[in-house]
Amino acid sequence: MTAPVFVYDGACGFCVSWVRVVERRIIRGSGIQSAAWQELNFDEPLRARARTEMLLLHPDRRRVWGGADAAAALLLNSPHVYWWPLGSLLRRPLFRDAAAALYRWVARNRGRLPKAPQGKTPRKRVPVLR
Repeated sequence: MTAPVFVYDGACGFCVSWVRVVERRIIRGSGIQSAAWQELNFDEPLRARARTEMLLLHPDRRRVWGGADAAAALLLNSPHVYWWPLGSLLRRPLFRDAAAALYRWVARNRGRLPKAPQGKTPRKRVPVLR
């Protein structure tokens, strides 16, 4: 793996629709790739984590950001500088705690949130990681 990988739940319509927004508006041109965790070959601890939160895997696969921290890292690594202040804000203590609480609420309730329209799934971009 030579680029960071943004990992999401490909079976969740809400997650898939937000990944499309992230791909178009935040990470386009950054080199960050996206893939559903179901497409990747993870060891069990990472697979269990990917089932409950989005992840951002560093190319060396030794560093992993999850949930609101992954969102902040995506914003800070966007080629679009207007996202950087928001990513920086999400790293500050009070905002980080609030973002983490909001992320946990959304993650727990994602089954109740609107689903992606039919045919609106992200393209597979990453081969199976081994």
